[in-house]
Amino acid sequence: MTDALTDALTDVRGLRVGHTQRTGDGWLTGSTVVLAPEGGAVAAVDVRGGGPGTRETDALDPRNLVQRVEAVVLSGGSAFGLDAASGVAAWLEEQGRGFRVGPDPAQVVPVVPAAALFDLGRGGDWRARPDAGFGRAAVEAAARTELGAPVAQGCVGAGTGAVAGGLKGGVGSASAILPSGVTVAALAVVNAAGSLVDPLTGVLYAQLYDGHAAYPPEERLAAAHRALAEAKEESARRSAASVHPPLNTTLAVVATDAVLTRAQAQKLAGTAHDGLARSVRPVHLLSDGDTVFALATGERPLLPEGTDPAFGVHLEAGAVNDILGASADVLTRSVVKAALAAESVDGPGGVFPSYRELYGG
Repeated sequence: MTDALTDALTDVRGLRVGHTQRTGDGWLTGSTVVLAPEGGAVAAVDVRGGGPGTRETDALDPRNLVQRVEAVVLSGGSAFGLDAASGVAAWLEEQGRGFRVGPDPAQVVPVVPAAALFDLGRGGDWRARPDAGFGRAAVEAAARTELGAPVAQGCVGAGTGAVAGGLKGGVGSASAILPSGVTVAALAVVNAAGSLVDPLTGVLYAQLYDGHAAYPPEERLAAAHRALAEAKEESARRSAASVHPPLNTTLAVVATDAVLTRAQAQKLAGTAHDGLARSVRPVHLLSDGDTVFALATGERPLLPEGTDPAFGVHLEAGAVNDILGASADVLTRSVVKAALAAESVDGPGGVFPSYRELYGG
């Protein structure tokens, strides 16, 4: 595999990403929208956390009617934050984009799958959470971007109030180009109950897989562990964020420009969860709602034109396997990039130090 142009989700041609967030005065939250090309993308989802907050995920079941979706919403605010999807649906309707239900082009019903993570109270105000206005602002931001534009990462969008194992979480994105020319990419919003850090070495678990591990010296490692424990204790004392047990949820979108069926897209979403299993320990807990969406824009056929049908099924399976394996790899790297891009927060809702502040890297 080789790195793609921006090493982000937007390397899958046609996808755009928009963020909106609000901080200060009790706020520390936001929303992120992944906007598909006009006409939509084949979509699927795999939910493995025990406490998910989702909308329209049943519509993505391959047995059901809707074939393509125009956007996916990731949001803070727990179940309240799912309101952001309403703002995206309203914007899509105004553009005439959605599932056609009548002869008039304006007769559309946008199906907008969404998932929310838990960040309530992390800015200090329990009632500060995204609404439909956040969703509209994020989708409008996505629509304004150029194709292939870099993706803002760190404490932005749905990652604004994200926390992972006491460390500040956030948004990260990565991509790769397979030898076949197919692009596979991911965007993660890292907000986990489990830890991102190997306690013995101070290395991000995910970096043990991506080959870029940097080991902190022993004296820094001990100090970092102490500082993280103190930050957790202080956060627990600040009432707005002292939810026990901690409630979290890591969200992700994986995407490819390959032609995939809805069943293959669902397999893609499931295999990508391996990237989270490499990066967060423990993962998929009852207090997480870990959710991965998959999008396939269908620009690149899996098989060359004129492939012998007798062998096509075997070749196609191999091509899909390559995409599945790459999805876990790019999601692993997305978690690394989220952790390294995050910046420390010290506010009324808690103390959330960044990985770089404590461990370096």
